[in-house]
This record gives sequence, structure tokens and C-alpha cells, in this order.
Amino acid sequence: MPLQGIVYILTNKNNTTLYTGVTRNLRRRLAEHKLHINKGFSDRYNIEKLVYYEVYDYLVDGIHREKQLKKWRREWKEKLISDFNPTWEDLADSIGLDEKYIQSIKEAYDNGDYEAVTPKA
Repeated sequence: MPLQGIVYILTNKNNTTLYTGVTRNLRRRLAEHKLHINKGFSDRYNIEKLVYYEVYDYLVDGIHREKQLKKWRREWKEKLISDFNPTWEDLADSIGLDEKYIQSIKEAYDNGDYEAVTPKA
């Protein structure tokens, strides 16, 4: 079975900064953002609110779309988000992300158990 690709857009609580990414496991990746596990842009700007995502059958298609969206003007991304999620609410609940799952990811990272958080190919 091919590796699925999910393109996503996150923002901060005031919707002032956008972050576009691609992953094979959106729930796990969003938990990592909320836990600030990976230091960098999203950590620095406190970007952890999921406002948009697209699912692709093939990871390569998701990567292609991510590169395309990263070149877009902000107003184009805002329209894309607003058409998908008019109130710009955090979609974490809709993908099954809850405190229990976030805690399990935190514990796995704290214990160095990367097998538990890495999806199988």
C-alpha cells in the first residue's frame, strides 16, 4: 500500500502566522506541534492550531501540493482556509486529537520510544 500524504496548514491563536507542512500521520504531527517537540519556526511563533488539511493517496502528491501552497500569497491561503473552515476553528478534535493521545506522544518522546510515534511504512 502506498504511503499517504497529508498537507496541512497551522496558525497561532490570533491567526497572524501561517505554517504549511506535509506528513504521513496528521494526528501525531499535530501532537508534536502542540508539544513543541521540534524546535523551529512553528515553535518560535507558537503555531499549533490546525485550520486546514488535504489528504492524498500518495505521499509524493502531498509533497508536491505542499511546495505549491508554500509559494502562494497569504490571501490565497486565507481563502482556501476560509472555504474549508469558515470560522478558523482548531480542527484537532475532528482528526481525533485529544489530551490522552497528546500525553501518549509526550511520554513516548520522553522515554525515547520513537517506534511508538513513528508510523509503519
